[in-house]
Amino acid sequence: MSRRHVTSRTPQTMRDAARRVPRWIGIGLFLYASVFALSAAKAFLVPVVLGFLLSMVFAPVRRALERLGLQSWLASFLIVLVLLCGFLGTVATLAMPVSTWIENAPRIERRVEVQLNGVSQSINEVFRANKKIEALASGSDDSGQKVQVEKGQSVTTQAAMLAPSMVAQLLFTFVLLFFLMASGDMFYEKLVHVMPTFRDKRRAVRIVYNAERKLSRYLFTITLINFGLGVAVGTAMLIYGMPDPVMFGVVAFLLNFVPYLGALVGIAAAGVIALLSFDWYGWSLIIAGTYLALTTIEGQLVTPYFVGRNLRLNTVVVFLTVSFWAWLWSAVGMIVALPLLVAVRTICEHIEELDHISAFLSERHAEELPAEPEDTPDAGN
Repeated sequence: MSRRHVTSRTPQTMRDAARRVPRWIGIGLFLYASVFALSAAKAFLVPVVLGFLLSMVFAPVRRALERLGLQSWLASFLIVLVLLCGFLGTVATLAMPVSTWIENAPRIERRVEVQLNGVSQSINEVFRANKKIEALASGSDDSGQKVQVEKGQSVTTQAAMLAPSMVAQLLFTFVLLFFLMASGDMFYEKLVHVMPTFRDKRRAVRIVYNAERKLSRYLFTITLINFGLGVAVGTAMLIYGMPDPVMFGVVAFLLNFVPYLGALVGIAAAGVIALLSFDWYGWSLIIAGTYLALTTIEGQLVTPYFVGRNLRLNTVVVFLTVSFWAWLWSAVGMIVALPLLVAVRTICEHIEELDHISAFLSERHAEELPAEPEDTPDAGN
């Protein structure tokens, strides 16, 4: 009796499992195809994503200028001009020190060898002993083996080859940003138009404007905090007598837009340059420790206080997101990773079916805080 009961239910269970398998296969193929498309179309998608993110960030600024009487195209032109001047100023500030370090690369390499001579000898002895043990164990002698090392391209040559494409992507980003902002709220009006019901129209406009507001508030606050960190790092390097303290400040300002990884790169760079600049090894630890202390104060005290808990995200998700976009789009991916995560979380907050995703992306207990008052224009506007 029980055997007939089991056999009668087994085909139905197998049919249900068979229906579920194609769904998961389809989801897996879609994710694989999406990652492949994002990687293959990197040259086109990077400036497009940057343009749309910047247009959302500076949309409140454009509306404020319009309320002062400026037309959309003029307000957009002024914003793009300020951004372009800021970018060119940053490049000009870094160009001379970076070119000097590149030109002195052979001398720096020799100095590193001298500074780390004792350590490198110990490490080389370990490697030689390991190779001898492996040779004795395998019964072969590698003394006659010739190794041919191809001379790679220099950093200057690689930079010169990448410069045209980078300039083209930069110009494309700024031109797209200008057209997006000069068009005003045309895309939002189109979005409202295609929504089927009035409730959907209001929700779509609420999502877009809240995403704009949170992105603008988050990035402007982070920019000011990073500027303060850059000033603090540059002042500390000036006090210690490090070369190019202004460069350190600018680099600290830029690197801090990348969570976790940016601070690690800055600490390592400060320690290495201190090792090259001073004869005493202890200065390397002191300067790297100072950089670490400043970034720790910024990350644990300043940013949590000014950003607010309702904008803070799950640290594990942030680290994985930055790592994924860094693997996918390199340096630009690390910069856009956090704004994209903020936008995704904001969208999920206003869609009931995706509210659990918003809670997962949020910091612990952030979902328990009261929601911020919404400043959303009417859907018909």
